[in-house]
Amino acid sequence: MIEEVDERYARHALLAQIGPAGQARIQAARVLLIGLGGLGSPVAMYLASAGIGELVLSDYDFVELSNLQRQIVHGTPDVGRDKVDSARATIERLNPNVRVTTLAYELEDDELVDEVGRADVVVDACDNFETRFAINAACWRTDTPLVSGAAMRWEGQISVFDPRRADSPCYRCLYDDASTEGEACSQVGVIAPLLGIIGSVQATETLKLITGAGEPLVGRVVALDALYMEWRELRLRKRSACPVCATAHAG
Repeated sequence: MIEEVDERYARHALLAQIGPAGQARIQAARVLLIGLGGLGSPVAMYLASAGIGELVLSDYDFVELSNLQRQIVHGTPDVGRDKVDSARATIERLNPNVRVTTLAYELEDDELVDEVGRADVVVDACDNFETRFAINAACWRTDTPLVSGAAMRWEGQISVFDPRRADSPCYRCLYDDASTEGEACSQVGVIAPLLGIIGSVQATETLKLITGAGEPLVGRVVALDALYMEWRELRLRKRSACPVCATAHAG
């Protein structure tokens, strides 16, 4: 069994920034992934393939035919099935060594804070501001790093918010209270592979946080215009009047 595991992750072990010790950290990590749609699909699959010790999957939706254009963790036979169950089946085929916990309902209030606090990293792959704000607040309350991604039409963005760092802004530094309503891809559309690109970057940032490799996207927002395949990097500073991170741990 040890030889099988070592061979499975051999390409990680060859990387100087990861090595056997980093891979061991990956296999001991617990990641909370909220959303099993277009972004959560590649995140779940790449983290499972990488050997994350435990993936906690949270989504209260079921698979619809219109999802299959971009939500690659699900297949045609899964239509009508809970997304967390469909994703669990795919993950088990990819890597049976990964423990999968499924939450087929919306995490709220104290339960959200509890689940966030038990995770080493939280990945936000949801599609509405209200949920993103709640996740961000829970991460700041529990000192849990957050990897956030979004995609619409031909454009996507990724950032990392890490409350363990005094200089880190939070999601509310990027979007304020006025950002309570947004367009949905069901209304404006989204090019399918864009979700794979953004989700793959989210998975990469998650593994970096777990292993300590490189420099995470803290204080930076990376944006992609896939129509012209142009990447931009925007600097994001902590807002002095932010209702979340400016007052976190005060007193």
